[in-house]
Amino acid sequence: MAQRPRFLIPDGYSPESRQQFIDVGMGLAGQLYADLLVKRLPGAEYEIWYSSDPGARTISDEELSGYTGVIWPGCNLTIYHDDPRVHRHIDVARRAYEAGIPQFGSCWAIQLANYVAGGEVTPHPKGREMGIATKIRLTEAGRRHPMCEGKPEVYSHFVSHDDQVTRLADGAILLAGNDWSAVQACEVRHLNGVFWATQYHPEYNLHEMARLILAREPKLIQQGMFRDHDDVLAYVERLEMVHQNPGLRYIRWQLKIDDDIVLDDLRECEFVNWIKHCILPRITTG
Repeated sequence: MAQRPRFLIPDGYSPESRQQFIDVGMGLAGQLYADLLVKRLPGAEYEIWYSSDPGARTISDEELSGYTGVIWPGCNLTIYHDDPRVHRHIDVARRAYEAGIPQFGSCWAIQLANYVAGGEVTPHPKGREMGIATKIRLTEAGRRHPMCEGKPEVYSHFVSHDDQVTRLADGAILLAGNDWSAVQACEVRHLNGVFWATQYHPEYNLHEMARLILAREPKLIQQGMFRDHDDVLAYVERLEMVHQNPGLRYIRWQLKIDDDIVLDDLRECEFVNWIKHCILPRITTG
């Protein structure tokens, strides 16, 4: 293991998809987690692996063994499609399980974590869960689990997904869910490893959510979530206003934005707890 903690961050978005984010002023998925990592574990090193790029290299077992952990951002791939880009992710996740390397991630990651360990992922019959997911509730196991230390029993968070975990893998513990998706957070133990994952995005803030809505504007209008372009812009503007000034009570009331959305320590606590419970012990004993 490296002297300084070092992390692999697989970003599965294609160059074209990343350009969509750049065009609307959104941070790239891998970089959002890299920034959160350095914020919460100063001095940590990382490599962002753009795994869907043409000619993307394979991560060898030797390389993988040099990482303290693997952090999985969201991704617009579909886990059950026969796609070489998907296969690369499945392969790395499986080998990280085998090697006992702790894994953490959001959205696509909770689907990956379960699928690789034998769970099931399917399209959501309701379609896309988007924006701020509400009434996420910790299970009894979640209230006791170290990943959820400091989390309110009921909370909201940022989401953007079409698929959902419909059957947890053997060895998984359900930690949270809501009326839209029964699996919003879980732990998966498989082979020699553990993977903590959320369907929602601890790495997002209101600004990033606003930019993502702009990036997905045509699809969201088509799905009936917004009336038209002006409707999108009005909503995005209000999210950005609260991002700049969390004290804007009238907008927060209208949009049901509580402290669990605007306070970093509440919004990011699952990732912070992963660092505390899964990574720091490896650093001190490695």
